[in-house]
Amino acid sequence: MRVGAFLLSAQFPGQRHAQALERTVAATMAAERAGLDAVWLAEHHFVPYGVCPNAATLAALLLGRTRRIQLGTAVSVLSTTHPVALGEQAALLHLTSGGRFTLGVGRGGPWIDLAVFGGGVAAYEQGFAERLDLLLSFLRGSRVRGDGPQFSFPEVAVVPRAVEPARLSGTELADWLGLRAEPALRFPRQRTEPGTAPPTGDPSAAGPPVVVACTSPASVELAARRGLPMLLGMHSGDEDKQLMLAAYRSAWRACGRGEEQLARVEREHVAAGVAQVADRTPAARSTLLRAMPGWFEYGLGAHRTVDGRERKMRDPYAYTELLCDLHAVGTPRQCSDRLLSTAERTGIRRFALLAEGSGDHAGTLENIARLGAEVLPQLS
Repeated sequence: MRVGAFLLSAQFPGQRHAQALERTVAATMAAERAGLDAVWLAEHHFVPYGVCPNAATLAALLLGRTRRIQLGTAVSVLSTTHPVALGEQAALLHLTSGGRFTLGVGRGGPWIDLAVFGGGVAAYEQGFAERLDLLLSFLRGSRVRGDGPQFSFPEVAVVPRAVEPARLSGTELADWLGLRAEPALRFPRQRTEPGTAPPTGDPSAAGPPVVVACTSPASVELAARRGLPMLLGMHSGDEDKQLMLAAYRSAWRACGRGEEQLARVEREHVAAGVAQVADRTPAARSTLLRAMPGWFEYGLGAHRTVDGRERKMRDPYAYTELLCDLHAVGTPRQCSDRLLSTAERTGIRRFALLAEGSGDHAGTLENIARLGAEVLPQLS
């Protein structure tokens, strides 16, 4: 069981942007002290639902202020960023943090962001697969080129390279430098034997892990076909998770991949949820029901669609009640039982739990501390 905190840098009514971001920084430090496995950061544009516009940038700051905890994006939105630029960020954070960074990516929504950043509706409706493939090409190779309808550019060297051999032979060095190695090209001071595998135990040897936010059958199939684990949303109950996992396995097997590799990837699926720990369950629920509906109405209500399409918003109070019913909200024992039940029913062992649902700085830090001290021990 690997339990992390999910932080949206949420701006609750009456708060300043700086307060929301300061709470995220403090909560990350608290999560490391509490022994949590990871902190997952969200990004949003132009809405108070979350005031972090670039999760990878915030992860860079927090990787520098921590020493053990993993930092992940949940998610970096591919529809509003260039995949190669995001790949450069991910490789940089991966290499400089000793492998503590995980890149979560998603399609995002049909928001006005698409117009501001130039991708347009096509980037959201048809462009996700091309963007994901270009990102993966950058992270897994030594050279990358764009051959699709959205991105067309000549081949360039990947720098910094997220995956590289422990030693560079002459040919590999030429490739690294972006040179075309001819038979007469020599690098006499370089070793000429083939590059060996990176040393065992090096956390940065395999490149940054990538997870894909999945909210539809199409995204589930895409993740399976690319061999990537899923990030499942906090609106999904255990039954929904089971259905998505079954669809993932079907798509995986249709590609002809083996069961052993499937078992390895399935250990990396992540389920987003909510955590609120209190001495009594009514108190935990009351804390969230006082704060979260106003945040949902204030934050999500600010979304504007890119093309004026109609959008339906959940009832904020009913949605908060649903999240309380689905997730780790209650006494420490009830929280651990809820997580263990989900793990038993679905096989998912990684969780990203929204810990700032109270909207209060001190309350968030206390919630994270109790999650580490009173809930985690019951999961071992």
